[in-house]
Amino acid sequence: MVEFKEVKIPEGDLIQYKDGKLIIGDRPIIGRLRGDGIGLDISPVMENVVNAAIEKSYGGARAIAWCPLYAGLEGLQHYGSEFPEETVDAIRHLKIAIKGPFTTPIGEETHVCLNCAHQQDHGGTCDNCGHDDSVCPRFRSINVRFRQHLDLFACVRPIRYFEGVPAPNKYADKVDFIIFRENTEDVYAGYDFERGSETALAIIELIKERTGRQIRPDSGIGIKPISTFGTERLVRKALQWAVDHDLPSVTLVHKGNIMKFTEGSFAKWGYELAEREFGDKTISEKRLWNEYDGKMPEGKILVKDRIADSIFQQIQTRPDEYSVLALPNLNGDYMSDAAIALVGGLGLGPGANMSDEIGLFEATHGTAPKYTGMDKVNPGSLILSAVMMLDYMGWSEAAELIIKGMEQSIRDAEVTYDLARLMNREGREGVNELSCSGFGQAIIDRM
Repeated sequence: MVEFKEVKIPEGDLIQYKDGKLIIGDRPIIGRLRGDGIGLDISPVMENVVNAAIEKSYGGARAIAWCPLYAGLEGLQHYGSEFPEETVDAIRHLKIAIKGPFTTPIGEETHVCLNCAHQQDHGGTCDNCGHDDSVCPRFRSINVRFRQHLDLFACVRPIRYFEGVPAPNKYADKVDFIIFRENTEDVYAGYDFERGSETALAIIELIKERTGRQIRPDSGIGIKPISTFGTERLVRKALQWAVDHDLPSVTLVHKGNIMKFTEGSFAKWGYELAEREFGDKTISEKRLWNEYDGKMPEGKILVKDRIADSIFQQIQTRPDEYSVLALPNLNGDYMSDAAIALVGGLGLGPGANMSDEIGLFEATHGTAPKYTGMDKVNPGSLILSAVMMLDYMGWSEAAELIIKGMEQSIRDAEVTYDLARLMNREGREGVNELSCSGFGQAIIDRM
């Protein structure tokens, strides 16, 4: 057994990865990171819902052994660092973990408070909340660093409609697709250089020397790498998902009409991978029209591509034409949030970051520190991410019970303030506004 300083591994079954598959016992040890801000409110609710679903499904024959892990404010308190290396090692060891949201600095101040997200230009006591143990030097996104340190190359976001959720789009009930967003490349790779810095000026000079093109010298510079390797493993995972779930299509989304050698190559390499590794199961849109007059042959998955700005329109006007979308990092970020808004933004939707061996499931919203400790916010994102996690583990019976409970709670208008406000605005009668924990209990009661 691996020894850790702060992480206490509970008794249970350590998840193994052998021959390309996860081996999961009846009492798997799962990492749990509460997160910052409202993560402290939603994480225990998620645990209660998951534990209840497992108990109801398996009658005590199965259970999760939750293993507390620390990052963000709790990382600072346990290790003196918002991103402890031991936490990364523990997730790698456990194979599966689920996390709440973490504070991400967005300004130019030198320090950030992980208790209230206030930013300031000095360490020590927070000028806003007065805490003296929560301020640390500014840092790059904890979420992004988890993805990069653990090589979690696929951000997976299922988007679906729940009956009764007020949604702005008249086709919301037709929305049921899943987004595979490449996680490690594109502008999110972090090659971002400040205006006037030595690196930015050197890049500007190099481009002028090699191409004759002049970039304004007062420019900040970002580098956008997209590789064959990164593209292929993302598209492979999306295609395998379509095969495993008997879905009709995989769409490669890109801006290759402008960025031909990055995003254009993403589409090109994706088609090549589909033909090479899934040729017996897939057919390209070009071949569909050239060889089959547009009529899909039985048992095939259609591989197609769409320009990014076009797909933003099409998921609003004909979303049922899409089942799996594969995208580079930045477009995938925009698309995920735009898509969840189509269906009313229930808890901002579930999400996971995956490699071939590791699954890190997460709430996909911010920390909302002004609501911390108020037992108020919607825990839906983290609960639905736990549903993804249960499906990933092969515990589909428990996953389905949670969905059943959530669907019925929404139909009954037993919801948190965000959905209650929208329902009241639509004139719905009998809306009962619940607390965060109250919504969790309503789900449990309806399983």
